[in-house]
Amino acid sequence: MPKERAYTVPAQRAPGRTRPAPGPAARAAGPPARPGPRDRLRYWIDRTVVRGVPALSAWLALACLGLVAPASALLVWTDSKAPDTLQGKAATIWRTVGQTLRLGGEVGPPLRMVLSVFLALVSLLYVSFLVGIVTTALTDRLAELERGQTTVVERGHTLVLGWSEQAPTVVAELLAAHAQRGRGAVVVLADRDKAEMERELRDALPPRARVRLLCRRGRPADPAALARVTPAAAGAVVVLPPDAPGADGQVIRTLLALRAAVGEGCPVQVVAAVRGGAHLPTARLAAGPGAVVLDVDDLAARLLVQCVLEPGLALVLEDLLDFAGAELHALRPPGLAGRRFGELAAACPDSCAVGIVRGDGTPHLAPPPETLMAPGDALLVLAEDHRATILPAGPGPGPGSEAGPGAEPAAPVAPERPVAVPGAVPAAAGCAARGDVPPVAGPRRALVLGWNRRGERVTEGLARCGIAAVRDDAAGRAVRTEGYDHVVVLAGPDGEEHHDPDGAALVALLHLRERARESGRSVPVAAELTDARNRPLAPAGPRTDLLLTGRLAALLMAQVAQDGRLAAAFDELFAPAGPRVRLRPVTDFVPPGTEASFATLAEAAARKGAAALGYRLRNSPRPRLNPPGGGVRRWSPGDLLVVVDPS
Repeated sequence: MPKERAYTVPAQRAPGRTRPAPGPAARAAGPPARPGPRDRLRYWIDRTVVRGVPALSAWLALACLGLVAPASALLVWTDSKAPDTLQGKAATIWRTVGQTLRLGGEVGPPLRMVLSVFLALVSLLYVSFLVGIVTTALTDRLAELERGQTTVVERGHTLVLGWSEQAPTVVAELLAAHAQRGRGAVVVLADRDKAEMERELRDALPPRARVRLLCRRGRPADPAALARVTPAAAGAVVVLPPDAPGADGQVIRTLLALRAAVGEGCPVQVVAAVRGGAHLPTARLAAGPGAVVLDVDDLAARLLVQCVLEPGLALVLEDLLDFAGAELHALRPPGLAGRRFGELAAACPDSCAVGIVRGDGTPHLAPPPETLMAPGDALLVLAEDHRATILPAGPGPGPGSEAGPGAEPAAPVAPERPVAVPGAVPAAAGCAARGDVPPVAGPRRALVLGWNRRGERVTEGLARCGIAAVRDDAAGRAVRTEGYDHVVVLAGPDGEEHHDPDGAALVALLHLRERARESGRSVPVAAELTDARNRPLAPAGPRTDLLLTGRLAALLMAQVAQDGRLAAAFDELFAPAGPRVRLRPVTDFVPPGTEASFATLAEAAARKGAAALGYRLRNSPRPRLNPPGGGVRRWSPGDLLVVVDPS
């Protein structure tokens, strides 16, 4: 037997009870206001639009007739040449209305009038359809241009695949490099809104330069999107790792798609970057032979270690890698074979000779002056432009020197040992401390504040240089620097959950500066920042190096994209051991107070086995690379010479 449902009946209101009286606010509100004529007209228009095209067309025809017919009648009635009869005036009014609305306006039998109206409607429909088709085609084309879906028809352009926080830096440097040549284009393909990319890159365009910036939207790993930017006709391709999890996997897929698009034998210079060293071998296999794949984390760790070894090196590295001033160029003019490196270095008045790039791509930085150039070798110089170095024609190989294809370079000549100058800081290998912290006996110690995925590589690099790293992860509190020779500040942890990795570094720098004021003891600090916009905010002391690791990696990629022979030279320059950029006191080469030109200092540095790149004055925080060699000035004990020192 089915159960009966129970229903709850609401209780009836008691006879004596009444509704509660409305409050003062309700009494003051009164009845709702009636809509005015404007609101009613707007509501009627909305209802008419909703009914569709037929209703709109009918109302449009009625509105036109309601305006044209009275105006035509008034025009005919005020015309002195109008017919006198009512039938004649009506025919004239109809003709005027027809001509105005393009409805023929024929008079005569009704059939003739109907046919004229029909033909006018057909003509009007044809013209309307034609205008609609053309308008739709133009609208679709403009929308396609706004979406960045059109094909790029360029040759010799530089192609940037992907988007990251380094993209504006890379594009700006590539545009500057093309501006030096006076022509060219940079094409960016990324899965990002085209207008947004153009807005972020607008400031990167050099003023009054014949270079073009083209942005296209699409996935770099999509072969169809790659085909629209013609990678096979590009002069160089730069693949950026995105700022997202799985960035290295995306780079590998992009390299595979690029290799499939250009073919195996296409001579396109490819420069890519990965964030983790574990994916480096796979990325190099995907890129193919001849491509350059950089390990961003390894590069950042090596640069941080070098800034610890050489306080004040951060600005030197940035000036060396960007295209704003002097940069490295590998030159191969005719007549180099058989000439000595020292002779070529002295014959470069507007550039600084740094080394030799052998025919097989092996670099030899700061070689002895007697080193001979072999066939196929290139001279590595620091110059404002690749056209700035003009080498005079020199004599052929001297007696006893063979310059044939099988000739071996001359045996290296041992460089002259540095001469100790009273009051100068010794240029010993390793990490000589400068400033108000005297070097201490025994192993050096470095305090590492903060931690990220590059921290382990930094501590290993310091250990190879004889510096014991002590990690301190405490953030937001004062630190004690007594007993330490160096301080390394790493950016915050990596990952999407950490939106401000520089926040902890800025706080640590603030405490370090306050500690230096309290104790009166300044310790060299090498701090890593990921965002260039935080550089002006950093509370840096006079002995603090702010290293923008992401920016330096982007600058290096742009340099290698313009000349692939520079990859091995920079790799050796930033290696843990071997030739590296150093800041040596000028008094290591000339006595204090000497009046001499930079060319004289460069010759003195060459006699000691180093290649001079520039100098930094005692009262100036920024270095000056590739200065004019003829200017004479007085050198004081606080001035530093920027050299590539193989010792």
